[in-house]
Amino acid sequence: MSHLHLDHLDLPSLRRVPAAATVVVPRGAGAWLRRAGRDEVLELGVGEVAVLGGVTVRAVPARHGGFRPPRGPRAEAVGYLLEGSRSVYFAGDTGLFDAMHQVSPDGLDLALLPVSGWGLTLPLATHLDPAGAARAARLLGARISIPIHWGTYRPAGLHHPALRGDRHRPARELERLARELAPAALVRPLEIGERLELP
Repeated sequence: MSHLHLDHLDLPSLRRVPAAATVVVPRGAGAWLRRAGRDEVLELGVGEVAVLGGVTVRAVPARHGGFRPPRGPRAEAVGYLLEGSRSVYFAGDTGLFDAMHQVSPDGLDLALLPVSGWGLTLPLATHLDPAGAARAARLLGARISIPIHWGTYRPAGLHHPALRGDRHRPARELERLARELAPAALVRPLEIGERLELP
């Protein structure tokens, strides 16, 4: 879990994950999650590393808020670099940050990059839009980038015309912009349930 916001750490969804599974969370979120019923919780702060099932998990910086509304705990938002036979960066939610090129100095096999939000506005200091995700793909040296955080949430009861449009637009926009801003990165949008095998 990259941070405590409701659209990233949904307790009813988490209950569907087997109780024996280790849940990795930002440092400061562990006690709250244990009170919510999870026993296998591992906290990582930026720069801290754990090895789970032969995969090295490193918490890396994110530029995003970590407060759980309305009165929940605070824990720094993070991203994760997963390294085993391949290297994968999960950004969670983040804006561009100065040290993004240092997440994996040798480049990445795969970057999971957010390209949208769930409301009418997207504060670019703390979120990537398609243009920011294309720049991030270039900074990260990612061979393949998969857009995430698009096409799934609409605020309940909000029927603004901007939210009724093409849900695929952010992913397609990243594909278009990456050809210009990160030509070495292959952008591969996935539908829900679709799989991608890394070569």
